[in-house]
Amino acid sequence: MGLLHRHMTLLLCVLLGVGLLSGLGLWQLQRLAWKENLLAQIAARRHAPPAPPPPRSEWAALKPDAYDYRPVVLRGVFDHAKESSLFRASATGAAGGGAGYEIVTPLRLDEGGVVFVNRGFVPAEKQDPSSRPQGQVAGEVTVKGLMRRPESRNLFTPPDEPDHNLWFTRDPAALAARWSLADSAPFSVDADSTPNPGGWPKGGATVMTIPNNHLSYALTWFALAATLAAVAGAFVWRRENTAAHDSGGARR
Repeated sequence: MGLLHRHMTLLLCVLLGVGLLSGLGLWQLQRLAWKENLLAQIAARRHAPPAPPPPRSEWAALKPDAYDYRPVVLRGVFDHAKESSLFRASATGAAGGGAGYEIVTPLRLDEGGVVFVNRGFVPAEKQDPSSRPQGQVAGEVTVKGLMRRPESRNLFTPPDEPDHNLWFTRDPAALAARWSLADSAPFSVDADSTPNPGGWPKGGATVMTIPNNHLSYALTWFALAATLAAVAGAFVWRRENTAAHDSGGARR
């Protein structure tokens, strides 16, 4: 019986495992190319001069990859009565500090429609709007910031609590449903670090550092594939040597 036949089951399992691990490595390389392209787009966009947001007639057709991190300038009136609190375990972007909330407020645009604006971070003791009355700016305002896609959820994201106006993801559609706003944009805008009256909220909450670990993930998968092949090869070699030694001893 040949070597292949003697270890057919093992070899098939090893080939399946190596193929799977190598496929995961190739997938991570594809993700690496996608992430590098995304980071290049973000770098080019964030330093562009701010422009007016896309017209309301185009909102339904917008693709997040085409607008995320694009600088815009908005003009309108804040509806502070519909302010929402987005919990953050730590302050992000330029805000700095510990746990608190990002304040997300609908801005009714002069040209029509509503955009939810992440005005910035406040510590827990400043969550109540009455603790920062100067920041509740009345009348027409101009806001500069970055367009943002809706945040995704994962298994560790707590469920939002609309009845308590407490949110764990930045989701314009969910916020619009909570406040019965039928003309809300599918994107939100992170306000820049221009100071608000009274100092709160602190703008510039955008996270600019995006992890890019796909190359290390790919190398890990490829290394596991190589290790599996090497271990299997060593196992077969040892078994064959042992069998040959036992056979030689039996003949003597």
